[in-house]
Amino acid sequence: MDAPAYPELFRSFARIGLLSFGGPAAQISVMHDELVTRRGWLREEQFLGALSFCMLLPGPEAMQLATYAGWRLRGVAGGLTAGLLFVLPGAAVILALGLGYAVWGGVPLVQAVFLGVKAAVVAIVVQALMRLARKALAGPAHWVVAGLAFVAMFALSVPFPAIIAAAALWGAWHARGAAAGPAPAALAVRPVDTARTALTWAALWAAPILLAWAMGATFLTDLALFFSKLAVVTFGGAYAVLAYMTDTVVGVKGWLSTPQMIDALGLAETTPGPLILVTQFVGLLAGYLQGGAGLAIVAAALTLWVTFVPCFLWIFTGAPYVEHILAKPRLKGALAGISAAVVGVILNLSVWFALHVVFGAVREGTLLPLPVWSSFSWLGAGFTALSMALLLGARLSMGRVLGLMAGLAGAWHLVM
Repeated sequence: MDAPAYPELFRSFARIGLLSFGGPAAQISVMHDELVTRRGWLREEQFLGALSFCMLLPGPEAMQLATYAGWRLRGVAGGLTAGLLFVLPGAAVILALGLGYAVWGGVPLVQAVFLGVKAAVVAIVVQALMRLARKALAGPAHWVVAGLAFVAMFALSVPFPAIIAAAALWGAWHARGAAAGPAPAALAVRPVDTARTALTWAALWAAPILLAWAMGATFLTDLALFFSKLAVVTFGGAYAVLAYMTDTVVGVKGWLSTPQMIDALGLAETTPGPLILVTQFVGLLAGYLQGGAGLAIVAAALTLWVTFVPCFLWIFTGAPYVEHILAKPRLKGALAGISAAVVGVILNLSVWFALHVVFGAVREGTLLPLPVWSSFSWLGAGFTALSMALLLGARLSMGRVLGLMAGLAGAWHLVM
């Protein structure tokens, strides 16, 4: 069919952006309903092929899928529109919530409310783990990969990028005998155009980092370099990379505390847009603690830039090659290996979060993160169990569980 008029495309992707709650599965479902079922702008095979391509990329697959869909319908302008509309509503909410948290997060009632939020976050991460395990662990070999990834991260502190690289190499090797897909059509793009696109977006990505470095802004340069590195290794979604981000932000950089990181994820779960917007909250709060509200806003904007500009780089550079990429069985094998490893990484995150909610103190310097048994919190354990029952047993929505647990924890504080 003909390309939609630009105002119509804008309205459609604005609707998608405002309704994109509930994680990538829900967001992709909203996109499918809008673009394939209601509008008929993409065929089913086009949508699924684009989704497979986006899952091969680092970064939030739902945002990249929206960008690809916009590019296919209206070129680069359509891709920019779709991607920005998917991100900016949630980014605006995160900015407001983050500043509010920075100012009032130390108030006892607010801290009590966030105990309920943290308990809900444990249940949400466990739910994400169960969903991914059902899709990613297709056989005994994948279960072994997931188990090894968990042990490597939880017990041996192997860096997340090394785990992803090893899993990708194993997956490519494991798929070495698989049959190739059907031959794709001839490419309609010249290599020089591809190189120009890649260089343009790489320069845009690097520009604020170089500016911060030239100005001698050490904290902002360090922040931008770390989140740029994160953008390259964010395979498997935000849950997969959270453990690596937390280890660096809390343990290495000392920008935030462990409770603040868990609060960051809880706030990000309540906003539309990709969950990786949690990086914006982290950048904002780190900036606030370093230099107040002004630096917080600059740090949030910089973090947002280096998190999402790479997504446009991957999509606009690789979009013309989608059919050719999907015909390569070893690339699919690498993705399967990464997906299996990500299950183990998210299991590590689940255990780590649960320990810090149920126990008031956890010894991080030992070989394994060991709880201080005397710091066991019956309240934290009870809220976590209730969150599990509501989300996994009663199957209430994520937003409803977050709201209920926050309200219950606040009421408990006021009554007790």
